Amino acid sequence: MDSAEALVAGLALSGKKTHLIHTSGTGVLTFADFEANTYGIKRDKVYNDWDGIGEVISLPDAALHRKVDKIILGANAASAGTVNTAIVCPPCIYGPGRGPDNQRSIQVYDYAKATLMRNKGFLVGTGANIWTQIHIQDLSAVYLALVTAALSSYGDATWNDQGYYFAENGEFVWGDVARGIAQYAFDKNLINSNELDTVDKDGADQLRAAGSYQWGTNSRCKSIRANKLLGWKPMHKSVFDLLPNIIQAEAQALGRLQTHAEEAAEGRIMR
Repeated sequence: MDSAEALVAGLALSGKKTHLIHTSGTGVLTFADFEANTYGIKRDKVYNDWDGIGEVISLPDAALHRKVDKIILGANAASAGTVNTAIVCPPCIYGPGRGPDNQRSIQVYDYAKATLMRNKGFLVGTGANIWTQIHIQDLSAVYLALVTAALSSYGDATWNDQGYYFAENGEFVWGDVARGIAQYAFDKNLINSNELDTVDKDGADQLRAAGSYQWGTNSRCKSIRANKLLGWKPMHKSVFDLLPNIIQAEAQALGRLQTHAEEAAEGRIMR
């Protein structure tokens, strides 16, 4: 919160017309599960950033990311109209990044890692909970479109209290991800069974910090605004298409999968 307030205050002091594009996250939509202490169940509520924008920008203060979101949403008024803001709100991110630093995301990757480490697949509760997904390279296209609009005097983007952009490429059920990971890992002899067991909130949190949140909550939304105003359309493969790549990468990092070079070297030694 302090850094967001300082950033807005600094931009306001400049007295210049500026644009601030902030990254939030659809964890802000998981508050109902936290309030009810439910994990692994399906919730029907789906938010959208177009005709449902009023609901999105007035979520409960207890929601994740909400306190910082409010600072960004209030920046235009706090700066006497000099700072225009947009919030980009991605869900479960996957896919290889194009930058020089981190190439790995978190949720599905850590689910695969936990499955490999415990040598068995698992569900959080019944695994019926639903999230939306976005490939990292589709997500970056939203930022590019917003920057382009900010630099253009005739850009079609909306800002401030109308500047909230979900970025998603469809929904998935966490139980389906769990079954996909377990089946592929079993087929590749990375685990001993394709059967799944069940963990509760505490069990998920033992597998990964905040695992119950990462894998057991519901976060459902529709990204309409970026499509209507910026012409944005996700183009990349789904998380299910990339599950084999994700599992192989996690197995490799755990030393459970030989590289081609290692296999060749081992073959030379054996000969």
